[in-house]
Amino acid sequence: MLLLAQVAGKFYVMQLISNFLLLLLAVLVILCSCDARSTIDGSSKLVDNEETLVSAGEKFEMGFFSDDRDQLRRFVGIWYYNMSPRTVVWVANWNRPIPVSRIKNEDISVVVEDGNLKVYNSNSSTPYFSTVLDSASNRRVELLDTGNLVLVDESGARLWQSFLNPTDTFLPGMKMGMGFKLTDSRSGKYTFQMGEGDNNTYAIFETGVDIPYWKGSVPSGISGTSKFSKMPAYLTYLLSNFNESDVKYSVEGGGNSSNNISKHPPIDFSSYVNGNRSVKSTRLLMNSSGEIQFYFWNEGRWSLIWSAPKDTCDMYRGCGKFGICNSKQSAPCRCLPGYKLDTPENILNPFSGGCSRTLISSCKENNVQHDTFLDLTSMNFGSPDWSTKRTNTSEDCRRLCLRNCTCQAYTYHDSGCWIWFSNIYNLQENYTDGLNISVRVGISPIEVATPGTVNTETAPSRNQRTLVISISLVLGVIILCGISYIIYQNRRAARSKAREIVLGKAVGYLPRRDSSDEDFITENDKKRIDVPFFSLNSILVATENFSNASKLGRGGFGPVYKGKFLGGRDMAVKRLSSNSGQGVEEFKTEVMLIAKLQHRNLVRLLGYCIEENEKILLYEYMPNKSLDTFLFDHASCRLLDWRTRFEIILGIARGLLYLHQDSRLRVIHRDLKTSNILLDEEMNAKISDFGLARIVQGKTTEANTNKVVGTYGYMSPEYALEGLFSIKSDVFAFGVVLLEIISGKRNMELFEDANLIGYVWRLWMKDRALDMMDQTIVESCDEKEVIKCVNVALLCVQEDPADRPTMSNVVFMLGGESMTLPRPNQPAFVTRRNSAGASTSSSSSKLYSTSNNELTITQEEGR
Repeated sequence: MLLLAQVAGKFYVMQLISNFLLLLLAVLVILCSCDARSTIDGSSKLVDNEETLVSAGEKFEMGFFSDDRDQLRRFVGIWYYNMSPRTVVWVANWNRPIPVSRIKNEDISVVVEDGNLKVYNSNSSTPYFSTVLDSASNRRVELLDTGNLVLVDESGARLWQSFLNPTDTFLPGMKMGMGFKLTDSRSGKYTFQMGEGDNNTYAIFETGVDIPYWKGSVPSGISGTSKFSKMPAYLTYLLSNFNESDVKYSVEGGGNSSNNISKHPPIDFSSYVNGNRSVKSTRLLMNSSGEIQFYFWNEGRWSLIWSAPKDTCDMYRGCGKFGICNSKQSAPCRCLPGYKLDTPENILNPFSGGCSRTLISSCKENNVQHDTFLDLTSMNFGSPDWSTKRTNTSEDCRRLCLRNCTCQAYTYHDSGCWIWFSNIYNLQENYTDGLNISVRVGISPIEVATPGTVNTETAPSRNQRTLVISISLVLGVIILCGISYIIYQNRRAARSKAREIVLGKAVGYLPRRDSSDEDFITENDKKRIDVPFFSLNSILVATENFSNASKLGRGGFGPVYKGKFLGGRDMAVKRLSSNSGQGVEEFKTEVMLIAKLQHRNLVRLLGYCIEENEKILLYEYMPNKSLDTFLFDHASCRLLDWRTRFEIILGIARGLLYLHQDSRLRVIHRDLKTSNILLDEEMNAKISDFGLARIVQGKTTEANTNKVVGTYGYMSPEYALEGLFSIKSDVFAFGVVLLEIISGKRNMELFEDANLIGYVWRLWMKDRALDMMDQTIVESCDEKEVIKCVNVALLCVQEDPADRPTMSNVVFMLGGESMTLPRPNQPAFVTRRNSAGASTSSSSSKLYSTSNNELTITQEEGR
């Protein structure tokens, strides 16, 4: 027994030792595998089969991915580890994607070959990316916790690193120096870099253009002015890689709206130097729309802290030479009094050529009796060309400038005289803490009451000049009228011989203009239209004669085509058809109205064309088309997670608020629907189709019409039945759109005997509102946020317009974090009885029998 016990004891000890060795081996295997996941050497590779590299501290991840909008091209990139949605910070082959239509993913790999990092497709002998270094062995690639991908030799020396070869993102740890550029990785059109020859300025350049698109720097020079746009000090600290010791810059909530700063926790950049905080907190992005954007990771999402340029006035030379900019105006650029607009260098930007003096200066050196000055107050402007302290008063400074014929402007500030000899750019008015500046004009008196203006002409000389000018003008008008009449008659004769134009395909469906319609755009209208005119020839070339290959879709207005114009700019070409419900008046409304509206959530009108039978509008091109193409498509709707949908909802709400309250004109859209919400390349919502919009005067918020037009399912009851429309009509339509975005269903679909509004109301009354949610967003949604949006939507579709909130209240409710919303009353149009075809006509006639208004309904159709 003793011997048996001894044997059993030894066996037990051996088993313990064996288990310990197995455990130690497992730990070593795990450690080895973890180390291998952040490194590639000559004996290993990264294959496109969902395999990735992860940095040692699990901060960043590297692997293969496809663009959300194009699954047939593969990229190799680096993104934040375990962050949703995926945020890519570096792409190896952004300008040379790998086509995968004919190959398997396993055929694509990242390797270290001949001492170089390469991206290979097994079907191609040429790599899609290579570091192009000398050949050597014993080199490896490692992904660091900073997001830096480094190629090192056996001694650990860095031979190449992604931080010195960035794409569109700047991360903490990088350093902006000469030759360092951020390039937008979608189009490659814009780059962000240091200003040439100046370490204190930064600039955005557009491909092929020598003059910067935007310039920024920390304010310097004359107090109250800046040569370029102001950049936050904390951002320049980040760009310099924290090279100022013991300096802390922070972003506090509120109080600095000029830098577009939202309420965020303080950002202490000095802690990043010591590595005490996650580097995923901040990033700087050069996006494809030409904006440089600074983001901060806060509460599970990226928050935009600062961006530039914010508007036309923020662009470098946005209004050209001697152009004055006011961002609060619908048309921000205009020439200074006494100056006229030059021929534009770019037809899409009338002020690209700037302005010139109306009368040439007759200045003679040392003669103070020639030319006058236009005094401007509260201005921002570029730094002067020269300054002196030898003048004692503003009048001395004025005489000094007047004696020098090359002096363009002056200002007397801080006991000094500041002089400009070259053209003046970047003039901004109504600028906080701005200064006064006096700009030189010709000898003709200015028709503006401005202090400091000098008129040296005598009464007789003025009378003689007035007589000569008057006679010249009369003769000129007579000659021009005669020439115009001859040209008009010739063109009319030519039109009578050829009533139709040849477009490369039949255009018989277009209306033939009669004599009453020939001059439907009057001279007065042309003065009010503030967008360029495009010739029909240029549009035919851009759309390949309106070919089917260029066709994007069809709306109530007519077909829409994609046009590629000179300079490679894409535009959406909208062509009026004869069976459109929108005619001449709607065309004039849309052209003149949209030209006056400027908002990031409204589509921009870029031009128009009226020739022969054609009425055409040109808009900025929206690559993602309209919202309904995503919402109601089974495959595409999966690309809209809840966060994207919520941002679209906020964008629509802000756009409507601008139309109702913040724009110079109070506008009621009257045809808001998902097909009229366009999406740009970054899924930002833009309201379009203003052909049915109405302008109301002053503080008026409602009106009446004898012709009811719109889309069934989005019209409010008081508008459909009585012809009464108001801003609350748009609020009703917004509520319907909001329900469609959440549910992914059209309002006019049947849910038993109810439409979408009735279906949601029943669920709401049973406290089951989440049951109506699109199943594709269940995992990504915030349930409280969804309930809040359903509540707001039901408030918007209440039957009584007085019960519906205004858009300012809607924006406040959607953006509020913790607030109690009112409980909605029963909405309008909750049932739909015309489910059978036989009952459709009777039901419809009953619905509209109470109104004598003419009713025009648009059927929804995909674009």
